[in-house]
Amino acid sequence: MQGRFGDNNELLFEVELISKDGVGLAIEAMLDTGFSGWLALDLQDLEGLDLHYIGTQDMQLAKGEEVEFSLYFGKVYLDEQEFEVLIHAALGVPEVLLGRQWLTNRRLVVDMRSQFLTLEESKS
Repeated sequence: MQGRFGDNNELLFEVELISKDGVGLAIEAMLDTGFSGWLALDLQDLEGLDLHYIGTQDMQLAKGEEVEFSLYFGKVYLDEQEFEVLIHAALGVPEVLLGRQWLTNRRLVVDMRSQFLTLEESKS
């Protein structure tokens, strides 16, 4: 899966959130290895997707502040594959985040000099 570098060299990938009805919503997400989950986004981005609510979880952000996330079970289409993942949502999340959990089954290749960025299936 090809990604791109943002204006400040963020690692950006396009993913698709799948609604309960099977409709996809394409979004750009930033890979954030400081986030330990699969996907985090602003609560407002979930409107209309009608995902299954699970509960809440407190997490500490990189800035040190504690945030209560609402947890949802959802489907994401990434790299031509559908994944069932836990989605963390809270008001004020500034970017859609792909967390380091993706690196358990994907290999990240970054070459800024040649502007090459991929997140590919791990073969091990």
